[in-house]
Amino acid sequence: MINFTQHKQTFIIIFTAIILLELTDLIWKDHEMVSFLMHLGLLLITMILLLFLIQGSSSTSRELRNSNKNLNDIFETLDVAIWSHDLKADHLLITPGIEKLYGYSLDEFYRDSLLWRKVIFPEDECVLNERKEKLSTGEPCTSIYRIIKPDGQVRWIQDRGIPTLDEKGEMTSFTSVLFDITDRKESEDQYRSLVEMSPDIIAVISNSKFEYINEAGSKLIGASSPSEVLNKDVSEFSDSKTVSNIKEKVSNSFVGERFEVKVFRLDGQEIEVEISIMPILYGGRTAIQLVGRDITERKKAEKTIHHMAYYDSLTDIPNRNMFKKYLNETLDTSSDQPFAILFLDLDRFKVINDTKGHSTGDIILKKVAIRLKQVVQEEGVVFRQGGDEFILILPNMNRKSVKLMANKILHYFTTPFIINDQEFFVTPSIGISMYPEDGREEESLIKHADKAMYLAKDAGKNNYQFYFAHLDKASSKKMELETGLRKALELEQFTLFYQPKIHLETKEILGVEALIRWEHPTRGTISPIEFIPLAEETGLIIPMGKWVLKQACEQSKAWEKQGVGIIPVAVNISVRQIKDEGFVDVIKEILAETDLEPSRLELEITESIMQDFEHSTKVLTQLKELGIVLSMDDFGTGYSSLNNLRFLPIDNIKIDKSFIDDIITDTNHVSIVKAIIDMSQNMNFNTIAEGIETEEQVHFLKQNSCEIGQGYHFSRPLPPKELEMFLRKQV
Repeated sequence: MINFTQHKQTFIIIFTAIILLELTDLIWKDHEMVSFLMHLGLLLITMILLLFLIQGSSSTSRELRNSNKNLNDIFETLDVAIWSHDLKADHLLITPGIEKLYGYSLDEFYRDSLLWRKVIFPEDECVLNERKEKLSTGEPCTSIYRIIKPDGQVRWIQDRGIPTLDEKGEMTSFTSVLFDITDRKESEDQYRSLVEMSPDIIAVISNSKFEYINEAGSKLIGASSPSEVLNKDVSEFSDSKTVSNIKEKVSNSFVGERFEVKVFRLDGQEIEVEISIMPILYGGRTAIQLVGRDITERKKAEKTIHHMAYYDSLTDIPNRNMFKKYLNETLDTSSDQPFAILFLDLDRFKVINDTKGHSTGDIILKKVAIRLKQVVQEEGVVFRQGGDEFILILPNMNRKSVKLMANKILHYFTTPFIINDQEFFVTPSIGISMYPEDGREEESLIKHADKAMYLAKDAGKNNYQFYFAHLDKASSKKMELETGLRKALELEQFTLFYQPKIHLETKEILGVEALIRWEHPTRGTISPIEFIPLAEETGLIIPMGKWVLKQACEQSKAWEKQGVGIIPVAVNISVRQIKDEGFVDVIKEILAETDLEPSRLELEITESIMQDFEHSTKVLTQLKELGIVLSMDDFGTGYSSLNNLRFLPIDNIKIDKSFIDDIITDTNHVSIVKAIIDMSQNMNFNTIAEGIETEEQVHFLKQNSCEIGQGYHFSRPLPPKELEMFLRKQV
């Protein structure tokens, strides 16, 4: 064996050629070895310079010593070692760099030429067999393995072996270039670990084919391993539009920009993936690095949230949020093209909700939504505003077309809804505002349609009304009325008038009916026709009704104490009072406070209690057990049926004034009044006629066995003092 220092010149000449050849090969085979190639480049340049120095035979011995020293310094600073073994001559040449790489001295290597094998990490010894087999064919071989240094440190070595074979194919010499690639290898391992452990898809695409994909990516698209995906065309996993979009973003340098694509799994399932792309070099070629994550569940959640935000959970039609969004979009694009907003409110729906329960009410609301969509079809959009209110937008419609649609809706609602074999008749009141004449922005159009809807309610329900300018004044008046009504009780603006009930044969006063009046400080006397429906609507009828009951009972007791007589008093009771849970207790309390005999209190109810027959029967039975007289007021105008009427604990039936008005001239009304009187007698009810104004009406009623009546023919409603005088005159 020969020492490196003794044959330095020869060594350089031999290995300069080797390094030139290997440098090119390394560049093309591993583009990530830039840092190491920098060392090689430096080494190569140094060697070339030294060759020039060596060739200069005229150089002085001092220059040669300096060159040798420089060469030694270079080899000692580089993490590179060169190992050359002439197998025939058994000459071994080793550069000093091996000491730094392996941690052993040159002498130790020269003494034991197999030392380099003895320090290889045990798990990497298998690499040597593969290496030996390849070198035996005369091909260069690059091996990567770990070594254990004397201090126990483990380092990664890249070993590039170059064999020389003779004519018989036997190896005559062998050269290795050794690098310490620990930093690079650890960095690569860390990167690979991050890539493989990442829950996101990481892939490299070149020429539209997958060159690399991590485990998460292969599972994402339904492959059992990455090998199933490699070399497959991306068109197998997405549509042409998506592929074109990716190529366009790469060409336009949308580096790092996130965008969403649809991906087809191997099982055909479609998923949504959010990706970002970046052009890279991979294996010396241009490629695309793709990083993405499965957002299918997130997109589903977003769709669910969007649906919850913009669609009604009960009827599954667009809600008020979607209505506002749609309306504003329509306003932005309308260009004065007319369209209509229809505001629908279901008539008497609250009664159904209260009597049959919310489950039945919910079913009806669902059926209403379906029916509205069937009517409108493609001519408009149906929204649920909330509660029993719906809104329709009818684009590109003039007033004539809107009328046709409104009539069509009313016609569709003439058919009852069937729930559990029971029929429910639900009708809509419809208010209509037109764009642009009734408003050019969202708030005005909705407000005006709402006002028109209330006009439809006031007009008897189950009809439609267009908005007109005077409605604003009417709405303002109603608002002022409501504000005043809330203060009227506190400010003692209510009074009671009393109208006598007369025995038609004897003219005896049998009692009085208490009628509330509102004396407004600026508007004067306000008719009950104006404020009673408003009190019903706002719920003020509950405290107002309690006040009326107490005042009437106190007045009856006062007349008794004053010696005027025992005067029973009748009070009108609202269906909302009947529904109030504490109503019976209120009656008991008032009777106890006023010390009035229950038989002297008559409660007049309307036929609307039939809508909650079960609850009403229960309340009326409790009142009857107290000894209170019960009358059915305005009979014949509402919901009564003879079948239900016979189960109610009532004493009297009052024939509505509308039938009495024309009993002399209208044969139909004559027949109705006779039928009511006959029915009352057969069911043991007393009959009371309201609104008697002429002696001819009195004569007819007496002839047909109606014994009790009231009306202007006998007396108009009077304040307490005037009624007291009227009573005294009758004594």
